[in-house]
Amino acid sequence: MSRRRATLLPIAVLGGSFLLGGFFLQEGVTRDQNVYVQVRVFQEVVDRISSDFIDDLGEEALYENAIQGLIERLDDPNTSFIPASRYQDFAIRATEGRYGGVGLEVTERNGWVTVTAPLPGTPGDRAGIRAGDWFVRVDGEDAEGMSVDRAVDILRGRAGSEVEVLVGRPGIDEPIPFTLVREDIKLSSVPFATLLDGGVGYVPLQAFREEVTGELRTALDDLVAAGARSLVLDLRGNPGGLLTDGVAISELFLDRGDEIAETRGRALGADETFVSSTADAYADIPVVVLVNESSASASEIVAGALQDHDRALVVGAPSYGKGSVQTVYRLTGGNAFRQTTALWYTPVGRSVEKDRSAAAEPPRGVLTLDADVARVPSDEDRERPTFTSMGGREILGGGGITPDLWILPDTMTTLEAHAADALSLRGNAFVTALFNVAVDHVTARPDLPRDFVLEEPVVETLRAALKADGVTEPGARRLGITEDALLADADRFIRHRLEREIALQAFGEEGAFLRMSDRDRQLQAALDRLRGASSTTSLIALPE
Repeated sequence: MSRRRATLLPIAVLGGSFLLGGFFLQEGVTRDQNVYVQVRVFQEVVDRISSDFIDDLGEEALYENAIQGLIERLDDPNTSFIPASRYQDFAIRATEGRYGGVGLEVTERNGWVTVTAPLPGTPGDRAGIRAGDWFVRVDGEDAEGMSVDRAVDILRGRAGSEVEVLVGRPGIDEPIPFTLVREDIKLSSVPFATLLDGGVGYVPLQAFREEVTGELRTALDDLVAAGARSLVLDLRGNPGGLLTDGVAISELFLDRGDEIAETRGRALGADETFVSSTADAYADIPVVVLVNESSASASEIVAGALQDHDRALVVGAPSYGKGSVQTVYRLTGGNAFRQTTALWYTPVGRSVEKDRSAAAEPPRGVLTLDADVARVPSDEDRERPTFTSMGGREILGGGGITPDLWILPDTMTTLEAHAADALSLRGNAFVTALFNVAVDHVTARPDLPRDFVLEEPVVETLRAALKADGVTEPGARRLGITEDALLADADRFIRHRLEREIALQAFGEEGAFLRMSDRDRQLQAALDRLRGASSTTSLIALPE
């Protein structure tokens, strides 16, 4: 993708622009001359505000406010001005994935900074913040109309320091308070890889960061060497990254010359087609790609390319729909400007960019046992435009990647969902109690087997802790029921979360995954398909 260096238009401070501007408009001038007049008018307004406005705002702040105002009128949450003071941190996070913060991917929706995905294992994720939550206050600052960059500035900071946030949540009347302890966030692209029954290799790809292709290639090669005859590539919750990384990952599974993605834009060099430069490294191995509502950007490049070429079966739920390309321009004074310069398309011409007005709506769906929001198929989904894959299959467009097999996760009933939401009214108090009980249980049982049974006394210990810590009282009051009734309604949710937390503390992330994998409906659907397929062709051809 070609990139051009941004230049700044010189601004002169001259008098008499009103009369001169009138002369230009009367006589007729070139477009460039009219723009020059507008630049002079802008400078005069800045000068007047700077010298005569009742409050002293300072020229530097005026210019930055003007830039921010211009960007806001673009109505594009992915375009932003990056001051010099933030550029180094931005560059490190974009390429290396290391920064001090809370691990939340955010965007702007309906005037609020909104969480698109909590990154796995980070403070925001562990505290119980969900995709779709929006910030009402951030460290004491009112968040209505706050820019994404401002929110990110506040949320990041020294590891070990605290940040207080007040979060709105769909279906909850009152904002929820959270206290988050910042950490040094170093995102591992591939936290583990494991071989499941039936020779199925499983790899969770959680982020696109520096050296992601090498990490994934090593994990895949190790699984194949261990006997993997098929693969599950899990992109659920992966917020994406650089377009070039999405292309590089796709190349691992496509043949030389296969188209991966196409970008289209107005700028010189924005139109570009990316093709695989290497042979399919795993040509004889059937692949299922898992996606969900938090799979975005580079994740969608991979899923879309493999689906279009009939190289993988896509299972899960429709992805996020972030199909735009951002270019970062270095500016004078160490500042930078990131702007959307193109949209990208899958090999058969599907635009993955979801309609902004639709994307801005609160998530529609049901609450899962993992406290995520799962979308339920709607009439709009059935009316999506259709495309034809390279092998002649019908696939859907209309923003995001629609899976070949749409599988809802294990969801809660309305009664259970209300109870689970009620347990979140005191922010991370529920998660803290969960963590404390799990750690105490594991510490007291150093020989805990991997197939442990969740005993009733430990569940009762958690119930008692939730009462003692004041977690159940506000929720019970809100629902007009007793605390015991609330705990009864939330019983399945509580047991699920406690079992996973005990496995996580005892056996780590891979152990927790293995413990809970039999209840992962999307994963189980993928495994059923792979175990019934002897090749990629037969995998794709299996009836739904």
